[in-house]
Amino acid sequence: MPTILGQNQYGKAENRVVKITRDGDTHHIKDLNVSVALSGDMDDVHYSGSNANVLPTDTTKNTVFAFAKEHGIESAEQFGIHLARHFVSSQEPIHRARIRIEEYAWERIATSDGNSRFIGADDVKHSFARKGQETRVTQITYDGESWEVISGLKDLTVMNSTNSEFWGYVKDKYTTLKEAYDRILATDVSARWRYNWTSDEQRMPNWEKSYEQARKHMLQAFAETYSLSLQQTLYQMGSRIINSRSEIDEIRFSLPNNHHFLVDLEPFGLKNDHEVYFAADRPYGLIEATVLRDGVEPKIPVDMTNL
Repeated sequence: MPTILGQNQYGKAENRVVKITRDGDTHHIKDLNVSVALSGDMDDVHYSGSNANVLPTDTTKNTVFAFAKEHGIESAEQFGIHLARHFVSSQEPIHRARIRIEEYAWERIATSDGNSRFIGADDVKHSFARKGQETRVTQITYDGESWEVISGLKDLTVMNSTNSEFWGYVKDKYTTLKEAYDRILATDVSARWRYNWTSDEQRMPNWEKSYEQARKHMLQAFAETYSLSLQQTLYQMGSRIINSRSEIDEIRFSLPNNHHFLVDLEPFGLKNDHEVYFAADRPYGLIEATVLRDGVEPKIPVDMTNL
C-alpha cells in the first residue's frame, strides 16, 4: 500500500541553560529548559536518508547556549523569539520553528549577620533557593512571517478553605456524593494564554510584566470568587485576565479538583466541625475550558495544557 510522509519535525529537546547575570556583586539567575523543533523541506531525509537539508540537533543545542551569551535572557518569550527567528531566517530549508521553554524561578536567601537580625533580600547578592511554586512555560512558533506566542504556567497549587459550595447537581441511582454548603476548593492550576502579538509590525508586549500581571489577576479571581462550582471559578479566573490584559486574547485552563473529604469522627465520639479532612489524590475531577475575548476564534490546542 503506497504511503506518504505527513507532518514532521525534529530538534533538540530539554536543553537546560542557566544564565548568571553579574551586576557588580549582585547576581541574577535565569534557569530555562528549552526545546527546539524545526520543520520544512525534510522529505528527502525521510525517504532516502539524505541529510542535505538537516541542521544537526547538536547545532540547535549549541545555538541555545551561544544565544544565552550573545543575547542574554531578558524573558523566556524574548529568548524564544530570538531562537525561532534565527533558525527560520538563517536556514533556507527550515520554514517553521517552534520553541518551548519552561522557566524555573529562584529567590534570594536571607542570611543572618550573627545577631539574629536577618538581612533583607536586597542585601543578599549571590545566594538563591529554588522556588517551589509554579513553573512558567512558553511556546513560540515562527514561520518567517507571523508569530504565535502561547505562555502560561503549571503546577500552581491553590486552595480556598471556605467560600465554596457544591449542590443542586444531577442525581441518579449511582450518586452517593452528599451536597456541600461549605467545602475546601483546591486545585493545581495549569494555564496557557495566547498573545495577540503576531507580527513584527506590532508593538511587542512586556513579557515579564504581562506574566506577573496575568498570574496576579488569576490568583485574585480565585481568592475573591464565592464558588458554587470549580467551572465558575475557572471562568472568573480567565475573564479577569482577558478583561485586565489587552495583549491576551485567549486562555485555556486545566484544573484538577483536589478533593478534600470530611473525615467521619463520630465513631471516636468526636464532632468534625469542618476541621479535619482527608486529602484524596486520585481519582479526581478534571475541569478544562477556554475563555476567549468576544469575537476571537480559539487557537490554543486542547492538549496544550499537558505540555
